[in-house]
Amino acid sequence: MYRRCAGLDVPQKTVVACLLLTAASGRLTKEVRTFASTTAGLLALREWLSSQGVTHVAMQSTGGYWRPVFNLLEGHCEVILANAQHMKAVPGHKTDIQPSEWIADLLRHGLLCASFIPPKPIRDLRDLLRYRKALVRSRTQAINRVHKVLETANSKLSSVASAVLGVSGREMIEAMLAGVSDAEALAQLARKRLRAKLPALREALEGRVEETHRILLRHLLEQIDSLQGKLDTLSEQIEPLLAPYEVQLERLLQIPGVGRTAAASLLAESGTDMSRFPSANHRATSKVAANASVPPPPRAIPTCRPCWLRWGGSSRIRRTTICRLSTIAWPIALANCAPSWRSATASW
Repeated sequence: MYRRCAGLDVPQKTVVACLLLTAASGRLTKEVRTFASTTAGLLALREWLSSQGVTHVAMQSTGGYWRPVFNLLEGHCEVILANAQHMKAVPGHKTDIQPSEWIADLLRHGLLCASFIPPKPIRDLRDLLRYRKALVRSRTQAINRVHKVLETANSKLSSVASAVLGVSGREMIEAMLAGVSDAEALAQLARKRLRAKLPALREALEGRVEETHRILLRHLLEQIDSLQGKLDTLSEQIEPLLAPYEVQLERLLQIPGVGRTAAASLLAESGTDMSRFPSANHRATSKVAANASVPPPPRAIPTCRPCWLRWGGSSRIRRTTICRLSTIAWPIALANCAPSWRSATASW
């Protein structure tokens, strides 16, 4: 039981803090205060908690409002970020009790389990890599729109060229934007292995590219180039943050199918302290593994795939499928690696 603790309810504009102090005689003292969620208000909250000798603070992990509170309280007391679903599962909650009081009471009796919060350097790396993932997704969406515009113009370039925005495909699209409509002239822009498909290219490029299509393609190509530039810059900015973890990255690169970007994502999502996870199975089935979105090696995918593994349907279903598969990848890859590597991960 914690004798000097506090529970925090963190909405958007304010922070409601409930302080519970237990005297040696067992007498309980409760005090509730409300602070602004601005930096000045959070500093006042920290000063008040320090003056009362609070050793443990708990709050729910709902939304992103907890992050500035956590950042300012970290290092001054032990901050427990509790899962909202776990709190709802605890019986005895009355509707007339404020959320901060309920959180403080659960913390006082040791009924809250802390969520996994990596150290600040890992959190910073995680934010950058998640933003990079969002940029990659946006770039992929723009490329898919290019495919749709070409299909609308009855240009079947994607059915012949595997990479529509490769060197040859990009030059063909640029020629279309310049007003070239002759299929023979467009097909002659093919390079290397694509030149072996010249007859199919001539037929596929016999489209009807109108001014509306050119406007859309110009905007999409500019968007793709802009996103690619941001990705290149962000990747350069991420590299210095990965320098202290080169040893861990080398170990992760031993997993079949894991490249440097995927290894960095695994590192950013799980941190370097594997003792935070009770077992390898717990690590693999946690949300941390799903956020890393690492696909399994080919042998981990069954030959006869059930219906939920088929890649049709909405993007949400496909993302859910990838997350489910990623939870399988970690224990399989770990089991297939050398015993020396498996024992080494325990010492991160």
